[in-house]
Amino acid sequence: MNKTNDLPKKTVGKVTVEEKNEIQVLHERKNGLIELTKSLLNADPGVLENSSLYDKLVKDMGVTTTRYQQWWNEKSDKYSWENKEGYNWEINFETCEIYMVKK
Repeated sequence: MNKTNDLPKKTVGKVTVEEKNEIQVLHERKNGLIELTKSLLNADPGVLENSSLYDKLVKDMGVTTTRYQQWWNEKSDKYSWENKEGYNWEINFETCEIYMVKK
């Protein structure tokens, strides 16, 4: 018999399509900001130094990351998802299922 701690991934819940859409937008925005920053740094490492673009990226990343984490906190409270040390939640955007995944 497997214990939860031995499982690399366990289904802990499901969200509505509307809730999934909310986190998907935040997820894509967060990844887009990361990729934009990487691209700018690869093109010219000095491009972000002392620039208003850097300030905008940092501010947007902070706001997006906060909203992203708030979504997870609110939904985990709403649905009482299992949570264990050493695990993160992740979502399957096709099925709206939430998994607890070993780090």
